[in-house]
Amino acid sequence: MPEHRSDSLEEVRDDGAFDVVVVGGGINGIGVFRELSLQGLRVLLVERNDFCSGCSAAPSRMIHGGLRYLENGEFDLVQESLRERDALLRNAPHFVRPLPTVIPISSVFSGLMNGAAGFLGLTSKPAKRGALPIKIGLSLYDWVTRKRRVLPRHGFYAAGETFRRWPDLTRGLRFSAVYHDAWISHPERLGVELVTDTMRTAPDCVALNYAEIEREASGFAVTDRETGERVSITARAVVNATGAWLNEAVASFSGRRNTDERLVSGTKGSHVILNNPALHEALRGHMVFFENTDGRVCIVFPYLGNVLAGSTDIRVDTVERVRCEPEEQRYILDALQLTFPEIEVTDNDVVFSYSGIRPLPKSDERFTGRITRGHFVHRLEGDVPQFCMVGGKWTTFRAFAEQAADEVMSELGHERRLGTLDLPIGGGDGYQADGAELVRELVQDHGIGSERAAHLVDVYGTKARDVVAFCSALQSDEQLAPVTRMTRGEVAYLVDREAVVHLSDLILRRTPFAITGVISRDLISAIADIAARELGWTAARREEEINSLVGELGDFYGVSPQMLEQRNIERKTGCA
Repeated sequence: MPEHRSDSLEEVRDDGAFDVVVVGGGINGIGVFRELSLQGLRVLLVERNDFCSGCSAAPSRMIHGGLRYLENGEFDLVQESLRERDALLRNAPHFVRPLPTVIPISSVFSGLMNGAAGFLGLTSKPAKRGALPIKIGLSLYDWVTRKRRVLPRHGFYAAGETFRRWPDLTRGLRFSAVYHDAWISHPERLGVELVTDTMRTAPDCVALNYAEIEREASGFAVTDRETGERVSITARAVVNATGAWLNEAVASFSGRRNTDERLVSGTKGSHVILNNPALHEALRGHMVFFENTDGRVCIVFPYLGNVLAGSTDIRVDTVERVRCEPEEQRYILDALQLTFPEIEVTDNDVVFSYSGIRPLPKSDERFTGRITRGHFVHRLEGDVPQFCMVGGKWTTFRAFAEQAADEVMSELGHERRLGTLDLPIGGGDGYQADGAELVRELVQDHGIGSERAAHLVDVYGTKARDVVAFCSALQSDEQLAPVTRMTRGEVAYLVDREAVVHLSDLILRRTPFAITGVISRDLISAIADIAARELGWTAARREEEINSLVGELGDFYGVSPQMLEQRNIERKTGCA
């Protein structure tokens, strides 16, 4: 397989004849790239920015069956989601882990008739859910997974037991329910592992980030956004996996310049990461799945030492890069205050925020929560047929990719060779239980500390063996900073093996530095030094990368330059 991005570009230059071009390197595009490549087709994936850098970098970080979809009557979607959730627990256990979830309940019958009406498509207006409709929903949830149960059945608790378990929840609750779904620690890394797995298994297939594609008379032209180099290619089919940008991309690849057809209707979802030890403790290792006053379902759960809370669901007409606006942050924090009234949660607790546009199927639903999270493939005629991936969500990316791949293969007269439902992903291959055995192996075989070994296993799964071998071959491999177990050699490994082009790729997507709130000016500088050495940046390019990243953190993630400087001071004075 191509080891570096430059090798991938060389592959395209040498042979520009592909069976399929996939446009869009979010999780759906990566999924269909993998599906088609593993069937023996030659596939090119083209992503305008970095892999998993758009909506795929802004999920709730839940891998779930979609309990509330039952109200919409989307039983098939729930079945599919639960099957895919359980598959990810098997195939990527280093990233996807069980998440016990508690639902606070303040009434018995409320929402029963509304839920039934929603199921039948007779209303879109939400209503507060009581114990009975929640019990029915959770029983259906358990029933769907009865034959291949991976997670425990749900439980119901009266008020006394509820407050014994979660004493900080709002008073006035009559019951609580507990069920299990899953969460994902590093979604962007899972996307990268899918890409690297695929190019290793199908070495004639190519995935390019920071590249663009457009139609030309004899086929297509791929442009490297870093150098401006343009390469002509051909393809027998196009998969349009551009997500929220699908409407804008359709005309470009079909040649239908004047089409008014709109397939996607986006909604904006924002989340915040909180450093609030009292709230973290109050959750007792659970996610709380609760309703805000407007009927919107919100979530809060422990995430990488902090607390993740969200989300908003705001219809958008203009597709552009978005951020969590102050009013959205206030909406989320106010919802938390209603649920945990005795715990003070303020803007000062927010260490990171993020937002993305969900590429939902076009809908006239007034309440955005009723818009389906399902998916379908829309075929467009042309000299090169275009298959548009509409909708979808993180949990079901593999199933959606399988569906799209099958439609493409039917078009090309190509038979499926293997299924991917049980195919391990990246460091999930050979991962056992909680990784404890692998931690012991790394300590024994490589002489590293147990905490360092645990960090490597947590982030890379069984690929930790490759990382530690790479680092062991270096003359020195010092820890980057006291706030992280990551070393300089580890950063060099990521640059060398994971198609890193910009400093933001490292700090926002290949590592958890930004989202966990540990990123600082000094840490940015240290990582930039390593990237500059590995990628051959000049001093001016290094400074440009730092300034660009700092601007991006402030503009889109709520991490201002002042916050970065303050973290420097806190670390140096020991006040962190």
